[in-house]
Amino acid sequence: MTESGADERRRGTASSTKRRRTVRGAGEAARRAAEELTELIRHRLEGVSAVCRGEDDGWIVDVDVLELARIPDTTSLLATYQVELDSAGELVQYRRVSRYRRGAQDQ
Repeated sequence: MTESGADERRRGTASSTKRRRTVRGAGEAARRAAEELTELIRHRLEGVSAVCRGEDDGWIVDVDVLELARIPDTTSLLATYQVELDSAGELVQYRRVSRYRRGAQDQ
């Protein structure tokens, strides 16, 4: 081991930290994105509408949430958030990309 490697371990830098596990597949990416987002924004999860590979082996996941419940339910407001995860499934960023009424048709 090099002297600098030993110094890094003593200081608790990156080489001594727990190894990050990579996300194994779209299903796991969708679950992690949904969990991370709902924890941050505190809205009820409605579902995941898209999952795709992002840059650097990360993931981009579209998560649908209920933002405002109304009666009748067809007038409730939903939103789609785009969530970006790194290859280990850690949240990198998120943003709301659309907001719509439940009863609205796609255009």
